[in-house]
Amino acid sequence: MVIIETTIFTSLIQALLTDEEYSELQETLVCNPRGGAVIKGSGGLRKIRCKIAWKGKRGGVRIIYYYLDQVDQIYMLYAYQKNRQSDLTGQQIKKLQAVVMQEINK
Repeated sequence: MVIIETTIFTSLIQALLTDEEYSELQETLVCNPRGGAVIKGSGGLRKIRCKIAWKGKRGGVRIIYYYLDQVDQIYMLYAYQKNRQSDLTGQQIKKLQAVVMQEINK
């Protein structure tokens, strides 16, 4: 299993999670890459909850990723705090779909 981070994801996740919290998330995804809920109308983007020390899972961080099972790769795309944004906008979904296509076609 290979985990690939986009530049924006790396900068966001460093501000949202500790190294330990991020390692736990990576382990969770490696064990169950289909564990995140598929976002409707997104072409396979997935969203998973990630707890943070002072908030737990419900109020924690949302991670958006794409699992390409043919080559066993996870693309880490975007992260945000639940209290700042509840769901992705249609425009954000389109942008993330474009990022996935760009990454896959490298």
